Amino acid sequence: MSCSRHPTVKWAQRSDKVYITVELPDAEDVKLKLEPQGKFFFSATGGASKTKYEVDLDLFDSVDVNESKASVSSRSVCYLVKKAESKWWNRLIKQEGKPPVYLKVDWDKWVDEDEDDKDMDFGDFDFSGLNMGDSDEIGDEVRRCFPAVVAEEDSELEGETVAETKETKDIVEEGNGEKDEEVDVKKD
Repeated sequence: MSCSRHPTVKWAQRSDKVYITVELPDAEDVKLKLEPQGKFFFSATGGASKTKYEVDLDLFDSVDVNESKASVSSRSVCYLVKKAESKWWNRLIKQEGKPPVYLKVDWDKWVDEDEDDKDMDFGDFDFSGLNMGDSDEIGDEVRRCFPAVVAEEDSELEGETVAETKETKDIVEEGNGEKDEEVDVKKD
């Protein structure tokens, strides 16, 4: 019996498909087996030592093998698995309970069920009337938590509005005083 490792596997879904990304840089000898009942098998070698990696999953439900696709890049192997029935799955695999440690949600591709197939069109909605953090409550909370920072900023900008101020400010990483980046502070 050969010893193999598990690569990180990320997944996300839509009502009609599942995205499965196997993170394995420079994968070679990639093999994929996908069966209609939802059996998903991946194997490849990777790394300088040509370590063998495998993933063997029983997907939550049946899939359409003929409409599913795979793409191999230098960083990962991506699969678009078409669901046999267009419906949301409770999880990626049939196994209930805690998923394997190498299986993770792909938050970059994730969309909630109630947002699926919707465009985020707000039409003519006017956001200017909403309190989006300009209130004194937010300011009071910031002043309470960071009094030294607020006092320093207040003294620097005393008598000027943001529209009148056009200067470069240093963003300083908290605690170490190192300069990370410069931001041009102005209001158009």
